[in-house]
Amino acid sequence: MNHSTELRTSDEQRQDHKTRNVSRDLLLVCGIISSLLYVGSDIVASMLYEGYRYTDQAFSELLAIGAPTRPLMIKLSVMYNLLVIAFTAGVWAAAGSKRSLRITAVLLFAFGVASFLGPFVPMHVRGSETTFTDVMHIICTIVIVLSVLLAMGFGAAAFGKGFRLYSIATILAVVIFGAWAGFQGPRLAAGLPTPWFGVLERVNIYSTMLWILVLSVNLLKAEKEP
Repeated sequence: MNHSTELRTSDEQRQDHKTRNVSRDLLLVCGIISSLLYVGSDIVASMLYEGYRYTDQAFSELLAIGAPTRPLMIKLSVMYNLLVIAFTAGVWAAAGSKRSLRITAVLLFAFGVASFLGPFVPMHVRGSETTFTDVMHIICTIVIVLSVLLAMGFGAAAFGKGFRLYSIATILAVVIFGAWAGFQGPRLAAGLPTPWFGVLERVNIYSTMLWILVLSVNLLKAEKEP
């Protein structure tokens, strides 16, 4: 192989490496976009749903059968979950030899798939009779919560002490506020008022969205380090 051929091969390798890095970074950015989209969708749909009480009602009620915001929220939910699944591919690509990050990617993929299915097995508006879709919605929610908690647990080990402590704090917030909101579950099923249920649930949800966003930022920063 002559010198010009060697230079050409080296340039091609560098270009391939650069292309892979750009693709990986774009996938990681999907984690940031997905979290912002989720929170934005929640706020906008809450404003469009006449009579909906953001502080007292569940996020799932925006997607419930009979809710006027359901058609819009299904479209936004599909976009959100496709972004999450794309993000998991970026986490896997950025994991390298870090086993904890690879496991985190798999768990986040499970989270994305379960979340993707959620709108298609929706709950009914409060006060309606419980049906098969309501039960399946609860099962999807359980899978979503468990997979994301485990993802946080494994992901906590991916970076330094600061991220580990932040991940532990997020896990505690999700567990505590999720359990607190769960006490009002029977009242929601019965169609009764659920004061502050929306706030409790959204602390839970937004904590998760923020963790995914922070994980994405940390991974992007790590890619830029020598």
